[in-house]
Formats: sequence, C-alpha cells, structure tokens
Amino acid sequence: MKHTQEDRTLALAGIYQAVILVKEVASTGNVADVQLASMLETLFRFDAKNVMDVYGDTTTVNKGLKALYEQLSGDKHKIDMDITRYAINLLHLEKILQKSPAMMEKLSSELDETQSKIEYFHISHANIVARLADIYQQNISPVGPKIMVKGEPEFLSQTNIANKVRALLFAGIRSAVLWRQCGGSRWQLLLSRKKYVESAKALLK
Repeated sequence: MKHTQEDRTLALAGIYQAVILVKEVASTGNVADVQLASMLETLFRFDAKNVMDVYGDTTTVNKGLKALYEQLSGDKHKIDMDITRYAINLLHLEKILQKSPAMMEKLSSELDETQSKIEYFHISHANIVARLADIYQQNISPVGPKIMVKGEPEFLSQTNIANKVRALLFAGIRSAVLWRQCGGSRWQLLLSRKKYVESAKALLK
C-alpha cells in the first residue's frame, strides 16, 4: 500500500500525542481518561486497514497535531524541548527494536495476551495500564537509553502514575512503528519539514 503525507503526519502526531500526555501526567498527576484510552487503544489495532483506522479519527491525536505544527513551524517561542527529546528518544528506541524481529514478535504476543483481558476491564483500568507498563519496562526499556521523564517527584513516585507514563510511552512506540511503515525517517522528516507543517495544518481544520 502506498502511503501519503497525511498518513505520515498522523503517525508522527501519534508520537507527539503520546509524549504530550506523558508530560501532562508527570507534571500534574492527571490525564484525561478519554485521551489515555484513545492512545492505548492504538496498541491493539493490529489489523487496521489504514492509518486513520489506527487512531479512529483526528481527535485522538489533536494535541499531537498542534504540537507537531508548533515544533516544526520554526517558531522558537513555541518549541518545547522536553517534547522534542521524548519524541526523538522514542524514535531511537523503535529503530533498535526493529532490528530484533524476535523482540517485535514477543511484544505482539504479549499484546495479544493482554487484549483478552480487555473483555473484563476497560482499557484504561489500572490493571490493563499496569500490564502495558510492565511489558514496556521488561522488554522495551532495556534495549536502549532510558527515557528520563521530567515531572513532579510526588507524582512520579506513585505507581499508578509511573504505570501511565510507561503505558503511554509504549503507545508512542506503536506510532513510531507506524510512522516508519509509512515511509517516515529522520532524513525524510528533515527534507519534508514544510510538508508536515502544511499537512498538520490541514488536518487540524
């Protein structure tokens, strides 16, 4: 299947959406349940026919689209270095994971197993979030440099908050995989920066 610039923009916005929610929950201790659930659901859309099906609609990545536009448009006053750092780290981790088909297969298997539990718990239930966080911590964290999330110690020290952070980073990895499948790469991003900005602007409308 040939992927479009809109596909790549949506997938990149998915990465930004995940890291924005990471920053929110680490800084405030709160994240809107509907936004958390929407991102976690992308981890289980294995058989989506297209990129939009992974996210459902653009509202799932609305914050991500805005951040993408602001981060790439060149306005230095709107650039958030934490968001940029988290996104780059996720892309780096995804690249390492892609070199290990066995690890990718294991992640897929563990997600399959977790999906069966969603029949009994809502996807944003603490049990599901804890399971996704554990998959991330046991399988993804060890493969590359640990992502150091900045936030309030009083929140980050709470298990449920730490679990949400890890689960959202896992969702960010999902979007990073999707972005690469759509033809995204660092060079492609550098060379097509303006196209991403224009596409994000169009999608936000």
